[in-house]
Amino acid sequence: MANPIKSLIGQTAVYGISSILGRFINYLLVPLYTYVFLKHEYGVVTELTAYLGFLLIVLTYGMETGLFRFSQQKDFTKQQVYSTVTTSILTTSFIFILLVFLFYNHIALLLDYGNHPEYILMLGFTVGIDAFSAIPFAELRIQNKAKRFAIIKLTNIGLNVGFNLFFIVFCPKFCAPDNFIYSLFYNKLDVGYIFISYLLASLITLILLLPEIRKAFSNYQFSASLLKQILKYSLPLMLAGLAGMTTDTLDRILLKYLIVVPEGIPDAHQYIMGQIGVYGANAKIAILMVLFIQAFRYAAEPFFFNYSDKADAKELYARVMKYFVIFGLLVFVGITLFIDIVKYFIGTSYREGLVVVPILLISKLLFGIVFNLSIWYKLTNKTKFGAYLAFSGALVSVSLNFLLIPHFGYYGAAWTSVVSYSVMMFLSYFLSRKYYKINYDIKNISLYFIVALIIYFINVYIKQVIDYYLLINVFMLIGFLFFIIRKEGIRMRRLL
Repeated sequence: MANPIKSLIGQTAVYGISSILGRFINYLLVPLYTYVFLKHEYGVVTELTAYLGFLLIVLTYGMETGLFRFSQQKDFTKQQVYSTVTTSILTTSFIFILLVFLFYNHIALLLDYGNHPEYILMLGFTVGIDAFSAIPFAELRIQNKAKRFAIIKLTNIGLNVGFNLFFIVFCPKFCAPDNFIYSLFYNKLDVGYIFISYLLASLITLILLLPEIRKAFSNYQFSASLLKQILKYSLPLMLAGLAGMTTDTLDRILLKYLIVVPEGIPDAHQYIMGQIGVYGANAKIAILMVLFIQAFRYAAEPFFFNYSDKADAKELYARVMKYFVIFGLLVFVGITLFIDIVKYFIGTSYREGLVVVPILLISKLLFGIVFNLSIWYKLTNKTKFGAYLAFSGALVSVSLNFLLIPHFGYYGAAWTSVVSYSVMMFLSYFLSRKYYKINYDIKNISLYFIVALIIYFINVYIKQVIDYYLLINVFMLIGFLFFIIRKEGIRMRRLL
């Protein structure tokens, strides 16, 4: 491999096009939701989709990474690994969907959605389908079929957006109440149509993945002994994923139970759901950081494994970490300097929560660093340490959420995520020094962090005293970019 960094950037770019462009299109639904639905209504979407994150981790139980890992081993054929993993995920996903169908009314009552049990039914079916679809998507990544991966992902997102526009915009505006389309598809404006859109998009995506699914069964090579080995490797990753999701998402669930309602509020439930809605909407502004990290993860995980046997692997991983942090900080600086423009993506009533956006951006960047660091325990087969690290972060997250949310609301939840990922990051770094030492460029990474934070605080100050601060911000962003280029010794001609 002549230029592994170039190869990684190329793969990240292709995955990034599907992820960033597709999610950006999906991101355009945020202003639709926040301008159409009231805060407490959008709070329902924020809370229930938080549960989906946990369920997807349980239903995939680390098998994506297991597929990557065991596909590289010579003891088994790639077909044998793929058939075994696909069979396992298909079985568990089917059982889950069946259980949801049988007990969705009881689950709805438990979650205080007894008036809308159909929400639980639709989301249960959706997450079951998505869990199974994750494996053929992973197979596409192993085969480096990034273009097909991108096309299907974009199609999924396009369908979701299209269905949302049909139900939320087209039906109420262009269909008369006695119209067949109106009576068939529409009753009244309700967030349930968001969940219908998720389900329909997931079903069609599953159909598009049929060629990859057929591949798992056309030359069927299931192995029970292999499955045991994969589960032994993957289940700790599932536990780590659950703990990580606790750090990332549990606050959206706990807000419902921990927010203290001020005196004089006539409807406490509506107020609480409104606060969840505000937090969820502002968390969406941090989506650009999430998109960058997601595109990187899609390309980086198989790349890390494929390059692990090279002599300069550790040096390469150190360079990847530095470049990752640089790009992440550019995203942070770009969004925070121009937050007064970005804020128009959410409705006016939601902008009271803009204060948490910089905090959430740093939190997501720290999560990306934790992912980069995780390569040490994945390559050494010490995945149990991934679980230990994630549970340490989850413990901090749960403790601080219970401590801070009653006093500071969603502002306390945002800071909790920063502290939790910081704990995971430092613990992972120091453990890696013992088991798989990589000489990261800590000096320059720290310097770039400090400069980015200085730029942020300068912006906070000047926007209060200077009317044309946005023009100054443009120069600060360009200056930060040129500082990095000069510090890294990057030639502009080569960069272009």
